[in-house]
Amino acid sequence: MTNTRTKLFLSLLLPLFIMSCQQLQDTAEESATSSATTQTGLRATGDLGLVIERATGQVKIVNHSDKDSLAEIDGLGDLSHASIVYSRDQRFGYVFGRDGGLTKIDLLKNKIDKRVIQSGNSIGGAISQNGKFVAVSNYSPGGVKIFASDTLELVADIPATELMNHPRNKDGSIKRSKVVGLVDAPGQKFVFSLFDSHEIWIADLSKAEIELTKYTDIGLNPYDALISPDGRYYIAGLFGEDGMALLDLWSPEQGVKRILDGYGKGEKKLPVYKMPHLEGWAMAGNFAYVPAVGLHQVLIIDTQTWQQVGAIDVHGQPVFVMAQPDNRQVWINFAFPLNDTIQIIDTKNQKLIKTLTPGPGVLHMEFTPRGEDVWMSVRDNNEIQIYNSQSFELLKKLPAKSPSGIFFTNRAHQIGL
Repeated sequence: MTNTRTKLFLSLLLPLFIMSCQQLQDTAEESATSSATTQTGLRATGDLGLVIERATGQVKIVNHSDKDSLAEIDGLGDLSHASIVYSRDQRFGYVFGRDGGLTKIDLLKNKIDKRVIQSGNSIGGAISQNGKFVAVSNYSPGGVKIFASDTLELVADIPATELMNHPRNKDGSIKRSKVVGLVDAPGQKFVFSLFDSHEIWIADLSKAEIELTKYTDIGLNPYDALISPDGRYYIAGLFGEDGMALLDLWSPEQGVKRILDGYGKGEKKLPVYKMPHLEGWAMAGNFAYVPAVGLHQVLIIDTQTWQQVGAIDVHGQPVFVMAQPDNRQVWINFAFPLNDTIQIIDTKNQKLIKTLTPGPGVLHMEFTPRGEDVWMSVRDNNEIQIYNSQSFELLKKLPAKSPSGIFFTNRAHQIGL
């Protein structure tokens, strides 16, 4: 009887002993991992970002949780009109330079992973839905080049329409249309506009071979474009006439239709110092808040009908009109010479509620992923300013060399950014 009880006690004790040993081992491994992390400086990527320092060809790695600068990377060439997209895991940023440079930045190692000069003059790019391809839109030579995101090896070259009635290039080759407004779209597609030949093209990468769909005579000189946050509507601004061109990607067989007649360069009432960036449209609820061209106004557009339903008078000619992630407020910056000011619209009553004066050359804004803070590049003060989006309190200033675009890594999981 005693022997049986002893065996039973030991059989119950043994699993507890083994479990205790395992817990001690797990604790030791966690401690070792924590120590290794501290020693190697490993960090997550979800609250990182890159800031363009355009005058010096550099980018700055920042952390928006700590509101701090982590590193500075140089050797990126001409960043006068640079933009950035991110890999799916948010580790790598792809910088599109004006000089045709495509640079892959490793945000964990604080260095350039790879860099290629893929054209003579480029104007932005996009990353595919599955993250496997990076596309660049080029002015010279006109067209789109597509690269493998891991190696930056060229996988496709899509030349733009030849301009038979234009003077030839210096090397005797036929000029091709400049490509603008390149965005990613659902279904492994890229959509872009051709400035000189007045077209919109869709490149479908979902099959073994790229399929091109071309829409011609969409309006004169599309100069920029945007895609709605749900990936449905592609809208191109027309530099050569009043109005815009809209393509419904849910019903592409319906073709491109004209919207917003009377909106465009031809309707300018004041000198146009800078054409507004269409990527800066704010879509909030059933309305789009749109920078007027040549007017000190933000236009209100009903996205059900694509008709203008109102206008809000503002400080100057708007450049970026950007909605907070919760869509409650819209923040606006302005073109030279009134570019020292930011104004904020409450979308509930569609009225201005606040004016800030960060300083000369406020070029860009970027909200933290949930919108509690907004970062601003103040180029002429060589600094980034960080504000609380509810109290409008200035929280911190970070030094930066002629900063322009600010791009946080949460863009990796948003269509068209």
